[in-house]
Amino acid sequence: MIKKYAVLTGVIISLVLMLIAISIYPGGSMFDKNSTGFDWTKNFISNLFPARALNGAENPSRIWAYSGMILLPFSYAIFFINMSKKIPEKNAGYILKYGGAANILCMFLIVTPLHDLMLNISITLFWTCMIVITVFILKTRLHLFKFLCIICLLIFYYSIYLWATNDWDLLPIMQKVNFTNSTLLILGLEYFTKQEDFAHIKPGRNKK
Repeated sequence: MIKKYAVLTGVIISLVLMLIAISIYPGGSMFDKNSTGFDWTKNFISNLFPARALNGAENPSRIWAYSGMILLPFSYAIFFINMSKKIPEKNAGYILKYGGAANILCMFLIVTPLHDLMLNISITLFWTCMIVITVFILKTRLHLFKFLCIICLLIFYYSIYLWATNDWDLLPIMQKVNFTNSTLLILGLEYFTKQEDFAHIKPGRNKK
């Protein structure tokens, strides 16, 4: 029972920790340094991690935010390992297993001065795994998940576009939408797909 609901339990606990962090964030955003509390439309999740909030006050949300963000990749890693067992392609399975494991290491290193680099690597690893899963979902009869996977990727790439074009007004909102959408997709794939859904896919073979 514990193993079956490990992903759901980990996600719920990490979200609770993040909500606690958000609720006690002193204030300040890139738009208004003197604002009070966490504004969902103005603040980024990354605002929760520094020792001091953007308004200059000591940041008590830091420990809660780090705890939540360290637990979350463990939950994702379990999901990627479970998905690797459902997909019949070994190379894809290796990407999911080792990508998920490497993502955990990167999240641990986010608390170090390598924060920005590790965050970028973590995002790359996570979305590489999601792309691999999408490729195989498209080969199944899981039509709803085909749609959801494509929508999830489009939202992610749209967020990247906003970041590249410095559209900071919409980006804080899209960050939460992206996070919520991808997490719900992971829970759906974890609990509403099975190995039989991919059984008809023939493993790739090296040509001689």
